[in-house]
Amino acid sequence: MTREPTTSLSRRSLALVLILPLAACAASTSSMQLYPLQGEIADADPTLVIRAVAKNTNSTSGTLSFRLPKRGKCTGTWSSLTPRKVSNSQGLALTWKKTGGEVGSERETVAGVNNGEIYAVCDDGTRVQGTFVIGSGTASGTGQASDTNGNVYKLLF
Repeated sequence: MTREPTTSLSRRSLALVLILPLAACAASTSSMQLYPLQGEIADADPTLVIRAVAKNTNSTSGTLSFRLPKRGKCTGTWSSLTPRKVSNSQGLALTWKKTGGEVGSERETVAGVNNGEIYAVCDDGTRVQGTFVIGSGTASGTGQASDTNGNVYKLLF
């Protein structure tokens, strides 16, 4: 029994079509770390690092998920207030290459340090809320968070 070349090619094409979107999603996922500073979690293990996954980090907001000891999985949102400069243009062009009107707009990120927030709810009802600062056009920052059980965390990403 022989295989037809088109079947093998179509399987490879299908595999490629299925893998490319996953690769694109992975590119906009970043890791955050929460370091317990005060409270029952810091008292139990001051060296503990709680790893969080932030998705859609190429944008200004996305989902956030992590696990707290004895509290279960926590899911929520991160959001950053990243200002953008918008400029609109319109006019008349009388050249050989551009005859007629021209209308357009440009958007660009304004350089600077921007504020952001995280908010998550855990399986047991614990709420985690925090603030951070982030550089424009980057996926790195620093901040602080606390939960409804009195724990305080340093937030780094």
